[in-house]
Amino acid sequence: MTLDIKAIIVRSRIAVIGLASILALAGCATPPPASDEEAMAAFKEANDPLEPLNRYLFEVNRGLDNLVLRPIAEVYRGALPDHARNSVRSLINNMETPNIFLHDILQGEIERASDSFGRLVTNTALGPLGLNDVAAGDNPKMPEAGIPFHNEDLGQTLAVWGMGSGPYLMLPVLGPSNVRDALGSAVNFYINPINYAVRQDNRFWFSATRQVVRTIDSRSRNIESFDEIERGAIDFYATVRSLYRQYRASEIANGRGPANPLPEMSEELEEDNEAERVSSVTK
Repeated sequence: MTLDIKAIIVRSRIAVIGLASILALAGCATPPPASDEEAMAAFKEANDPLEPLNRYLFEVNRGLDNLVLRPIAEVYRGALPDHARNSVRSLINNMETPNIFLHDILQGEIERASDSFGRLVTNTALGPLGLNDVAAGDNPKMPEAGIPFHNEDLGQTLAVWGMGSGPYLMLPVLGPSNVRDALGSAVNFYINPINYAVRQDNRFWFSATRQVVRTIDSRSRNIESFDEIERGAIDFYATVRSLYRQYRASEIANGRGPANPLPEMSEELEEDNEAERVSSVTK
């Protein structure tokens, strides 16, 4: 009997969608009475109809972070010197640049697309293969001399095309999101050009490995700052929800909006603040 991987994946996705639908129906927040205008306004502003379920998944994710991700990130940070971790980040960023270039084009950001193409060619040829971010330059006092890294994804492209975010979601393992960004993440796997650099049977693991490495590296750079956010939050769940929305709004606006409040979620901010890490502790 042969193992039909595609059939297993399809059935698994159907099962997950069905289970998610059942949980969503069970976890819907009850809206306040229409007569309570203030409470109703707050309910609509939160845009979190699945809040009970989302809070539960948030605590599950915190538990997984404390038990698995943070310890691995601490070992990773302690075992690898800064230049090695910078090479890991640079390599992962370079591998994602073809996808970023694609979304720059889809969003009509021709200048940013030119930057992405220039970074890809320069870092692949001279990096080599992106192990060093040559394109960004090596002088933090003159950032304009290089081409800084920026991120794009299908969720941002859909937002630029006019699609609303939809309700807030807390995804198992993956963390904060919304309907648009969750859909974008799922579809982006199929349109990301780098995934087609390997055989079809290996594409899922190729993509998953990149995401795992990126997550560990990003977590290792944001341990202290994430702890600081948690210590200062009266309602940590609501704080993360608010900061995630500000972060995504800043990314969609290509940095032309308010400053990004969540450094642990932004590779671009990490690049821009590399010089500051020399004198201060960051995530």
